[in-house]
Amino acid sequence: MASRLLKLLQDNPVIASVKDADALGSVLGSECRIVFLLYGSVLNIASIVQTLKEQGKIVFVDVDLLEGFASKDIVITYLKIHTATDGVLSSKAFMVKAAKEQGLYAVHRIFLIDSMSYQNVNKQLKASRAEAIEILPGCMPRVIAWLVDDVTIPVIAGGLVCDKDDVVAALKAGAAAIASSNQGVWIM
Repeated sequence: MASRLLKLLQDNPVIASVKDADALGSVLGSECRIVFLLYGSVLNIASIVQTLKEQGKIVFVDVDLLEGFASKDIVITYLKIHTATDGVLSSKAFMVKAAKEQGLYAVHRIFLIDSMSYQNVNKQLKASRAEAIEILPGCMPRVIAWLVDDVTIPVIAGGLVCDKDDVVAALKAGAAAIASSNQGVWIM
């Protein structure tokens, strides 16, 4: 599945990060094929995912940001059974691992805030067995290049990717794709 995800990212290097209903409405008419869904609750996640799927979107749900769910791998089973989600994002290794075991795409979100968090990346990836990593913030071309050299899975640059220059810099540094909630970036 990892090679399928890499191909998907290469074919769709700009990912729409959707964090509210207004952005949901905007992404439905956009050309972004991949959506990182950063909001929802136990009450509406199935219908939000269905709305995106009806528009031909590939949907990744950030399970850490869902309201009304506990941080337990049963959430992954719920999403697999009750939604049409394609994949999961999480900063928790056990959640990413559970998603992969359920046959969903599994992206590990890692916040790189200092050298200690960078040095911990491979340990986290070994535990999660993720198919891709999303690093936040994604506006650090030098760090993206280091990470691309250090890991064997696709790197997605997310967070604070604000404009075309950030997109170009991240992709030039080796990121397979970028994820941004900035709707101006979606149309590049």
